[in-house]
Amino acid sequence: MEKWFTKRRKSKVLEMADRQMTLAIDTVIELEKSINAALNGRKEEAKASFEKLSSIEHEIDELRRTVFEELTRGSLPSKDREDIMHLVKRLDQMADHVKDAARAVVLLLDAKVEGEMWEQFAETAKDLVCCATTLREAIEKLGTNPAEAMELARKIDNIEGKVDEKYLKSKELLLERSDNMNAATVLLVKDLIEEMEHVADSCDDTADYVRILTVARETV
Repeated sequence: MEKWFTKRRKSKVLEMADRQMTLAIDTVIELEKSINAALNGRKEEAKASFEKLSSIEHEIDELRRTVFEELTRGSLPSKDREDIMHLVKRLDQMADHVKDAARAVVLLLDAKVEGEMWEQFAETAKDLVCCATTLREAIEKLGTNPAEAMELARKIDNIEGKVDEKYLKSKELLLERSDNMNAATVLLVKDLIEEMEHVADSCDDTADYVRILTVARETV
C-alpha cells in the first residue's frame, strides 16, 4: 500500500493500513489451514488455527480504530484519507466474515460431516486465499502500475466466480446429505458455506474499489 503513495510523505497511518491489509490476508490463510486440518481429522490443529485467526482479527480491529483516529488528525490530503478509510473498512469486513467461517469450522469438528463436504470447503478456501493474495497485489500496484492493478482486479472477479460455483456445489451437497445430519449441524454447515461466500464477496467489493481508484488516480 505504501507504494500507492510513493509521491506522498510516508506516515504512521499508511504503515498501519499496510499492516492491516497483511493481517486480513493472514486470516484467510489461517481459515484454509483450519479447514484442511478438519478435513484430515486434526482437530487440535484446526482449533489452533482458529485461535491464531481470532488473535489476528482482534489486532485488525485495533488497527482499524487507530487508523481512523490518526486519519481524523489529518496529515494526509482529504481524498487520500477517504480512500484509506474505505479500504480499511472493507478489509475489516472481510476479516469478520473469515472469523465467522472459522468459528463454524471449530463448532463442526465433533459433528457428523462427510469428508466430501470438507473437501469441497477446502477447495473453496483455496480459492479464497488466491482471491485475498491477488487483492493485496492489486492494491500494491495502484501507485506504480495502474494497468496491472486493473488487470489484477479483473482476475479477482474470475476467482470470485469460481467461489460462486463452489458455493452452489456446496449447497447441493448440503441438500443431498442433510438427511445424515441433525438440524444443528445443517445450520452450522449452511453458516460456513455462506460466510465463505461473504469472504469472496468482500474481496471482490474491495477489488471494485481498486478499479475506481485506478481510474480516479490516472491523472494524479
